[in-house]
Amino acid sequence: MTPIAEVAGRRLALTNLEKVLYPATGFTKGEVLHYCATAADPLLAHLRNRPVSFLRYPDGPDGQVFFTKNVPPGTPSWVETAEVPRTEGPARMVLIQDLASLMWAANLVTEFHTPQWQADAPGSADRIVFDLDPGAPATVVECCEVALWLRERLAADGIEAYAKTSGSKGLHLLAALVPAPSKDVSAYARELAVEAERALAGRVTHRMTKSLRPGKVFVDHSQNAARKTTATPYTLRARPAPTVSTPVTWDEVAGCDDPARFVFLAQDIAPRLERYGDLLEPLLNTHHAGALP
Repeated sequence: MTPIAEVAGRRLALTNLEKVLYPATGFTKGEVLHYCATAADPLLAHLRNRPVSFLRYPDGPDGQVFFTKNVPPGTPSWVETAEVPRTEGPARMVLIQDLASLMWAANLVTEFHTPQWQADAPGSADRIVFDLDPGAPATVVECCEVALWLRERLAADGIEAYAKTSGSKGLHLLAALVPAPSKDVSAYARELAVEAERALAGRVTHRMTKSLRPGKVFVDHSQNAARKTTATPYTLRARPAPTVSTPVTWDEVAGCDDPARFVFLAQDIAPRLERYGDLLEPLLNTHHAGALP
């Protein structure tokens, strides 16, 4: 019999709670739901008012993994949605605005991916993001070196950056912006990626071409495009272990000398929140927003 849980006054059917989703560690679907509940405050803060793309993996990362952008069939009527523009015409997407909606979505078994703009201002970015992706044998250690350069470069333009792990092998840099057209943010991000390639010659590429990437950090600026999304802070990832896209301090970035130090699992997040709070909270405060030069 499917368990029925009451969450914030909503009744939810939570299914297959004993199902192992991460065979490498034995992490179950019930533990996925528990993680989302315990990390709900910061996770919801970064999801709020941003249309969500779901990267679903209902049978674990070794099973079928697929994106769901439109409102899924069977979505409860009380889950908020928003109409968003697309090249092929308007579409409706889910907004995760409260705990009940979060737990409903977590029951789908999904990563959360969100754009750099909010639902009431599509294409007007209030964040800038750089996805630092290492090409082997480079690792997140090299990503941290590039992140420190980008942090200083952004600061020179009055923009304060913050860092999080991707939850995979790389690092994300984010900063709050005075809202600006996504196309302008994209152009600025590309300029900085090109600058990084020049300043850190032989260690960075701003181009996606696979043959250019071995041993270098790819500074992916493309996720600033209005149509693109990035893994939301605190989302679980569809990896062999239940890794989380985790905010990190700049001291941790500067001191990273071992990729293992930047692997954070679901069980690591509550102690980090207890110690640091939400390290990305300044992204939610308009007083920390920088303006494009």
